[in-house]
Amino acid sequence: MKTPLGRICIFFVIAATNVIFYLAVMTKQIEFFLYPGVVSLDVTGPLEVFSSATELLHHDGRLNEGYVPAFSSLCPGAVKTSSGLVLNADVRPGLKERSILLVPGGLVAENTSTDPEVIRAIRAAARKADRIVSVCSGAFILAACDLLEGRRATTHWLVADRLAELYPNITVEADAIYVQDGHISTSAGVTAGIDLALALVEEDYGPSLAIEVARVLLLYRRRPGHQSQFSTLLSIQAKAVEKFSGLVKWMEDNLDQNLTVERLADQVHMSPRTFARIFPSETGMSPARFVEQMRIDRARELIESGTEALEAVAQESGFGREERLRRAFLRRLGISPAQYRAHFIKGELNDKTTHLRDIHL
Repeated sequence: MKTPLGRICIFFVIAATNVIFYLAVMTKQIEFFLYPGVVSLDVTGPLEVFSSATELLHHDGRLNEGYVPAFSSLCPGAVKTSSGLVLNADVRPGLKERSILLVPGGLVAENTSTDPEVIRAIRAAARKADRIVSVCSGAFILAACDLLEGRRATTHWLVADRLAELYPNITVEADAIYVQDGHISTSAGVTAGIDLALALVEEDYGPSLAIEVARVLLLYRRRPGHQSQFSTLLSIQAKAVEKFSGLVKWMEDNLDQNLTVERLADQVHMSPRTFARIFPSETGMSPARFVEQMRIDRARELIESGTEALEAVAQESGFGREERLRRAFLRRLGISPAQYRAHFIKGELNDKTTHLRDIHL
């Protein structure tokens, strides 16, 4: 027969166990997989988002919610990143149940994905995770573990073709900021991991918290996943299209003009027929689509700079009418100009004041 003291001890042990279980259920455990040569910002960018979200939740009295990070590696201890920053991993992958498994990228990610021990470790960790995330070229590691088989995914645009070549059963969306397919999410290069982390915060705790995190971190805007990874001008520069570099500059200065194929062809001293054939082969898109994308880029810049009247944005970006601007945004970005301004620039969905002063004082 147990003594009263023994029963009291058992009660407190059970109570403490229940508290620990309750806290574990409420908080979301994130495992960051580290390996030599990983890009530090692929880790620290999402980490700051999750940390800030947790701080804001705790500030609002929701002490049992938020994210708890853990850092794993095949060889726990110091892990040197590509920039020379040293991170510390304290566990091996897959030792515990996790809410999120996050695999960052690096120039060595493809080579790392061929290591059988890495594949075994990530597969084991994935089986114990509710959600699986990769940042940038971390998608190569998920792909090598067959976690992206038959799914939509993205990665840094510079290596998207390589991912598609190695894994033809993956639908690679090379121009997306991030892609969420079921419980697996992948992001584009480096800073896109921040956008994906914000999307996960919104998924867990709603848009108000995600927008407040973006404001606390002084992010210029929070981008939707289907937004292009880079502007048309950056894209064409990346392809080093010297043949039309002068034309692109002229187009940029004349977006409010009627940029027909005939007028563009005249600028480069080609016949309209020849121009219409050569331009897509050099740039990857038709003249009409190229012009529209440049105008969308200009409209986004105007909205981000604070231009309030959408009619003025439409005029200055070359769409002429607000309705044409709205249709182009819906077709290419999936949201209207008004939604873009409200949701991603001003944070009007947030009905609370930012607690930056209180948090840091």
